[in-house]
Amino acid sequence: MNFPPVKEQLDLIQLHAVDVLPIEELEQKLQRSYNKKQPLIIKLGCDPSRPDLHLGHAVVLSKLRQFQDLGHTATLIIGDFTGIIGDPTGKSKTRPVLTLEESKENGRSYFEQASKILDPNSVNILYNSDWLSNLHFEDVIRLSSKYTVAQMLERDDFSKRYKTGEPISLHEFLYPLAQAMDSVHINSDVEIGGTDQKFNLLVGREVQRAYGLEPQCILTLPILEGTDGVEKMSKSLDNYIGLSDTPREMFGKTMSIPDVLIGRYYSLALFSPQSEVETIEQQLKNGELHPRNCKVELAKRIVSRYHSAEAGEEAFAEFERIFVKKDIPDVIDLLILSGENATSELPIVDLLVLTSLAESKSDARRLIQQGGVSVDGEKVTDPAMLTDITNERLLKVGKRKFLKVQYES
Repeated sequence: MNFPPVKEQLDLIQLHAVDVLPIEELEQKLQRSYNKKQPLIIKLGCDPSRPDLHLGHAVVLSKLRQFQDLGHTATLIIGDFTGIIGDPTGKSKTRPVLTLEESKENGRSYFEQASKILDPNSVNILYNSDWLSNLHFEDVIRLSSKYTVAQMLERDDFSKRYKTGEPISLHEFLYPLAQAMDSVHINSDVEIGGTDQKFNLLVGREVQRAYGLEPQCILTLPILEGTDGVEKMSKSLDNYIGLSDTPREMFGKTMSIPDVLIGRYYSLALFSPQSEVETIEQQLKNGELHPRNCKVELAKRIVSRYHSAEAGEEAFAEFERIFVKKDIPDVIDLLILSGENATSELPIVDLLVLTSLAESKSDARRLIQQGGVSVDGEKVTDPAMLTDITNERLLKVGKRKFLKVQYES
């Protein structure tokens, strides 16, 4: 195995990273790898509590791909076992606990989606239930002795919850320890994660040391804000751009991001060179570059990355038809409603819920009040409006959701 020079590797590894700890140890590992022509084991743990990946997940996956391109061994660990514990990162209370079956089911599509970024031919896919579920209670006690309660309370989330009197279940302390055992099991050299995972990654170092192994180095990456420009990208907040989104959805969502995030998306969603990002931000600042034109190019490149360049151009053309010329898409799904929950005439609120265009009746009323619902091109203003669907009707919700609906007895 011929690796690039160590300095060249370090420059690429540090690109976009927030923490590289300890940098001296990483350089030593890379030098030893270079001298022995032996790849490092690079670990990325994946939480399968939600099976759908988005551009926020793509940030860490892209860094793992860079390690692959440098010749190192990428190991993707699906946390089906740790998923039944529930990592409380960023939460103010305990997450709902998944069963092992639910956790495994959620993890099944992870590899297929991750392969849009990773080289699927050179990645090891492991499920941590394969070793964690075999631990005896004696093993758990021994593992628990490696870390103190005081050390656990150094974690920001635990500390805040403890000070405010919010419950912390003992099993939550086991999450970072279980994640650390993944590092022990594969003897990882480097672990990648978001900045919200820094504590867990550092625990992995200490537990590896306690088991007589050389501690892994850790590399953290920024958290990508969602399309709202405020919160972390999340499906539950509906501010995400999914890796499995259609080209049209991906393009439209990208065009909706706030202008202030353009440079950040070029940096983290595309891993563009820093020099390009700085040039774009400077041109936006001095008016040489219009934000809309810049977002069009950004959206094209994102669609091209996960679909194709042709799909990017087609998505742009359709976006122009819908949003610039106020047209409608060429292809719109038709939903036939029948059965006991459907009739030929329905309140618009019920119709939106029945067609899954709104999550609930309250959500439907909110969308109507905000002027985001139309039927056959006419804006709906009355949440109590009855809608006759004996014949095909065109529903539009927000800027991007179109659906044809018809009742069939």
